[in-house]
Amino acid sequence: MTELYHWFDLIGVAVFAISGTLVAYEKKMDGFGVVVLATVTAIGGGTVRDVILDQPVFWLHDQSYFYAILAAVLVTTRLINKQKSIPYYVLQTADAFGLAFFAVMGAQKAQLAGMPDMTVIIMAVITPCFGGLIRDVLARDIPMLLKGELYAITCIAGGIVYTLAINLSLTVEVAMILSMLMTLLLRFSAIKWKIILHVFKYPD
Repeated sequence: MTELYHWFDLIGVAVFAISGTLVAYEKKMDGFGVVVLATVTAIGGGTVRDVILDQPVFWLHDQSYFYAILAAVLVTTRLINKQKSIPYYVLQTADAFGLAFFAVMGAQKAQLAGMPDMTVIIMAVITPCFGGLIRDVLARDIPMLLKGELYAITCIAGGIVYTLAINLSLTVEVAMILSMLMTLLLRFSAIKWKIILHVFKYPD
């Protein structure tokens, strides 16, 4: 089962690396910039999570994460160079899947570390969101985390579903699947119907 979790982690890293590569393309970065943006997007949130949880940083002794990042970058850049244009929904879709994968992996790692439910939910937010936060800051954009359709809220919902499933004695695998589905469905719904948490009243 540990091998399965590792593959989930690799998939999440690759998906977020794709997201970082797409943003680098939009910003017309060079090859080094593409790799840097893809890397910080892919491993930034997990690094922050592990440091907070006082756990070994997941990529320090496992080169497979960097292989996953490089493979994602190479495939994405090749497709972009053939396609010449990437629809915006592709970035949104890649980012949504990255959110779902990393939200559940963050929750699962915190839960295995014996953390209380609130910390599990917080890690379900930090793990997927902080890589994108670093990406957007480097790209000089307002982070998705802070604007537009529901973003961090979807991860909170995924974290809550995961903790509820565990507390109801469901298996970890079922809890992970339910959490991922909740995060994905909520994020895609927010994108489709432009669901935003309005606080201030802005003029049109």
